Amino acid sequence: MPVWLRGHSWRQSGSAVFLSLPVPGVRVTAANIFCTERYLKVSVPPFLFEAILYAPIDDTNSTAKIGNGIVFFTLYKKEVGMWESLTLENASKEKLQYLRENAVLKAHEKAKEETEAKKVTKQEHKKYALEATMKLEEAERKRIEELKEQERQKVTKELELWKDQLKNVENQKKVQKEGQLHEEVEQLKEKKKEKINKTSIPSEETLKTRLKPTKGRGSCSMFSENLKEEQLPAPRSSGTIKINFTSRVFPTALRESRVAEEEEWLHKQAEARRIINADLSELKDLKEEEKNPDWLKDKGNKMFATGNYLAAVNAYNLAVRLNNKLPLLYLNRAACHLKLRNLHKAIEDSSKALELLTPPVPDNENARVKAYVRRGTAFCQLELYAEEYF
Repeated sequence: MPVWLRGHSWRQSGSAVFLSLPVPGVRVTAANIFCTERYLKVSVPPFLFEAILYAPIDDTNSTAKIGNGIVFFTLYKKEVGMWESLTLENASKEKLQYLRENAVLKAHEKAKEETEAKKVTKQEHKKYALEATMKLEEAERKRIEELKEQERQKVTKELELWKDQLKNVENQKKVQKEGQLHEEVEQLKEKKKEKINKTSIPSEETLKTRLKPTKGRGSCSMFSENLKEEQLPAPRSSGTIKINFTSRVFPTALRESRVAEEEEWLHKQAEARRIINADLSELKDLKEEEKNPDWLKDKGNKMFATGNYLAAVNAYNLAVRLNNKLPLLYLNRAACHLKLRNLHKAIEDSSKALELLTPPVPDNENARVKAYVRRGTAFCQLELYAEEYF
C-alpha cells in the first residue's frame, strides 16, 4: 500500500499558487510528477500525493523545483482570484473519479497532439532539408553544366583555331605547289621553243646534206625520219581476268579441311533429308515446329505428365518417324506403353533404346538403367521371369 504524503503547505496570490511538498528519504525526478489543469500527482514509491485542484491551472507554464527532499510547485491560475482551499472539498467519489479519469484522458490527448505536432514538425524539417538538398544539388548541377559548357566552348575554339591553322598550312603548300608547277610549265615551254628554233633554222651544211639525193631501196628523206621519231605506240587494250574458286559446302579452305569427315557428314544430312522428304506428303499439313523431333518429344513429356498417355504415344510416334535415331523417344514411349498395359510394345521400345545407347558410357548410364527397368517391369507383368535379363 502507498504512503500518502500529508505534510504539505501552500500559499497563494491572485495569479499563482505555491505548494511545498516534502518527500523524505527518496529521490524525485520529473518522471514522478504528473500535472494537468485540475489534477496533480506525485508518485515516488512508497510515497504518493494526489490532489484534485480547486480551479483550473495553466499546466504548460506551471513549474516544479526539486531539491533537498522538497518539491516546490508554482502553479499559475487560469483565472485571477483567491481559492478557498487547495483541493476540491465536499466532492463525491464519483466526481473525483471522473475528474481523475478526465485529467488522465486529457493528458493522453495532449501527449498524442504533441506527438503528432512533433511528427508534423519532423516531416516539415525533412521536407525542408530535402528541398534544401535538392536546391544544392540543382545548383551544383548547374555549376557543373556551366563548367562543361565553358570547357566545350574552349575546346571548340581550340579546334576551330587548329582547323584554321591546318587550312592555312594547306593553302600555303598548295600555293607553293602551284608556283613550282607554273615554273616547271614555263621551263618546259622554253625548252620546247628552243627545240623548235633549233629544228626550224638549220645550218647550211645540214641543208646540203639533207638535199643530197639518196639512192637505194632503204633511203628516205629527212622528213620521214623526223616523223618516225615523233610517232608513239598506241595504248594497250583493256581486258578482264576471271578467277574461279572451287565451290565448297564448308567455310574452311580445302587445304585445311578433313575430306573424309566432311563427306560422312554430308552423307548423313542427305540421308536425313531423304527420310523426311519421303513422308513429306503425309506431313505437309503440320506446322513448322511440329516437324521438329525435339519439340514433339517435349510435347509428349507434357502429355505424359498430365496423364494423357495416348496423346503422348502419338507425339512420340511422329517424332520417331522424323528421326529414328534418338533413344529417348523409344524410352519415353516405352513408359507410355507400360501405363497403357501395352507390355510387348514396351519391351520392343526398351530394347530399341538399348540398341541405340551403345557403346555404354557414363553419359548414357541413367538412360540405360531406365531402359532395363522398364523392360524388366514389362517382363514381370507378363510373368516371363526367365526373359528378365540385364
